[in-house]
Amino acid sequence: MGSAKKSSSAERKARIEEMRRAERARERRNRVLTIAASVTVVVGLVVGGVVLVQSQSDDGSTAAQSAGSFTTGADGVKTWKGKLSQTHVTKTVKYPTEPPVGGDHHQVWMNCNGDVYTKEINNMNAVHSLEHGAVWVTYTSKAPKADVDALAAKVKKTPYTLMSPNEKQADPIMLTAWGHQRTVTSADDPNVDKFFEKFVQGEQTPEKGAACTGGLSQ
Repeated sequence: MGSAKKSSSAERKARIEEMRRAERARERRNRVLTIAASVTVVVGLVVGGVVLVQSQSDDGSTAAQSAGSFTTGADGVKTWKGKLSQTHVTKTVKYPTEPPVGGDHHQVWMNCNGDVYTKEINNMNAVHSLEHGAVWVTYTSKAPKADVDALAAKVKKTPYTLMSPNEKQADPIMLTAWGHQRTVTSADDPNVDKFFEKFVQGEQTPEKGAACTGGLSQ
């Protein structure tokens, strides 16, 4: 039993290290691509190019996704049953859940390489992080400080995670991945590790291996 746990731990450490190496390689590629993309954008603006944003409404907002709802599994994880669109938009998105679990989002992601934010972040940037396979830990002022500190320590040592306060959510501590979400009772809740293990760069990820650095940070 002990040997199996050590093997699992070693495999997870190896996977995280491989993710770090891949992330560094992507950063180098992204710097080149960003420069090229910037030149293209500037040229497009000069000639009066127009960016078309899909599904925008007259009030300056855009629908996040088609109709859907959560179903809750035996493990307590809620899964969104409905289309989660992935369009990059510039206008404010109205999400049906808080925190959102996916849908249209801003073209710039929140950095999610174990980043802990002390202020609320924009949902549209965070959803882009979820698209890249990040797990998003959120909490309200009702969450005990000891739990917040313990969760922050876990996030800081785990690539493809981020954490921020969110006073609009229903429960004190919530975990969110693309298309999936659950509430946990504390930092010691065993469901925290289970959620991280399953959803950090998990099978739900639309853009597995995409960058979690080089984006937006507070």
